[in-house]
Amino acid sequence: MIQLDDLKRIVVEQQDILKRDKGEITRTALEEVSYIDNFALIVSGIRRCGKSTLLKLLLNQNIDSLTFVNFDDPRLFDFEISDFQKLDMVISEKKSQILVFDEIQVVKGWERYVRQKLEQEYKVYITGSNASLLSRELGTSLTGRHVNYELFPFSFVEFCKLMRLEKNRESIEQYLELGGFPEYLKSKNPEILRALMDDILTRDVAVRYNIRDLRSLRRLTTYLMSNIGNLTSASKLKEPSGISSVTTILEYISYLEQCYLFSFVPKFDYSVKKQSINPKKIYAVDLGLVNCNVAKLTADTGHKLENMVYCEIRRKYKDICYHKGKGECDFVVLENDSVIRAIQVCMTLDADNRSREINGLLDALLAYNLEEGYIVTMDQTDFFEIDGKIIKVVPISEFLS
Repeated sequence: MIQLDDLKRIVVEQQDILKRDKGEITRTALEEVSYIDNFALIVSGIRRCGKSTLLKLLLNQNIDSLTFVNFDDPRLFDFEISDFQKLDMVISEKKSQILVFDEIQVVKGWERYVRQKLEQEYKVYITGSNASLLSRELGTSLTGRHVNYELFPFSFVEFCKLMRLEKNRESIEQYLELGGFPEYLKSKNPEILRALMDDILTRDVAVRYNIRDLRSLRRLTTYLMSNIGNLTSASKLKEPSGISSVTTILEYISYLEQCYLFSFVPKFDYSVKKQSINPKKIYAVDLGLVNCNVAKLTADTGHKLENMVYCEIRRKYKDICYHKGKGECDFVVLENDSVIRAIQVCMTLDADNRSREINGLLDALLAYNLEEGYIVTMDQTDFFEIDGKIIKVVPISEFLS
């Protein structure tokens, strides 16, 4: 329970902070995000990736007339469902018709309140850092009344715009090191990303899912970050994590994926059961976050490049797998359950790896009846036509642009 005067003061202070956020560059996601009347607009993504800033840019002309509430504020930890009545009083006093709620899913019963506001013809915008919690509640009380968008840290294009860099090998090397979290790019202070990691593991995972063994959770997270681009399975993670239960490891992996920290990419198979039992590839949401939180990476630059390509594909598609048949291909992209693209990644295509990389991509093109595929490299451009299949070799700066 929270007192009305305290709620009023907190809302005023939070809105002042939102106004001070300059939003220095226009996010490319603005081209995709649009509000539909009588639908809640949901923007989800990892903490500190710029969700509130995106909405501020979207609502720029109405910033003074909206009501913004960040429920992740420690001062609102005691907010209960009954306190929504007091929030209604605040909204009424402000004469707001636009409501922006950050991390509202931490309040039990929030979805019923949002539906009520939609029925009262308010425009409702929601941001959150946990995909599962949002989708679960949205699938009950808000079925058919919401539009969902995902936001990620700055893309390479946004990074170059903010840092005023040309799109070339040098800027790729900087992006590999710094990543795309807005606050970190402005200060270069690694403590920002260390604190972010601590927030995610403590608040988004341990507190939310009642995990007491935070030490093992941290050890598992560090190991995963140290092995981006590699294959893993729950049984293989028992020793490095110090967790003896495969079931517990699977739960932890699920939580880490739900808060957008990692993606675990399966081997493609038309059988969902076979997909689930094969090892998965590990990818992190941001390489800057990895570099600031892992003392020593076992992943080489090639795996970092692969991670970067994955993040770019993930911005556009949710269903991504790797291919393994007679050859191996890093990524096959699915749309409506059909494979539409095949992409191979390597630092340099040379005499030592040319046969392996091309044959792996060709195997995927043949398996899924695709006419062309890509090999993404650090800075090479080339073109091959083999058995009627077209293979385009492109620099990663071009691919990401």
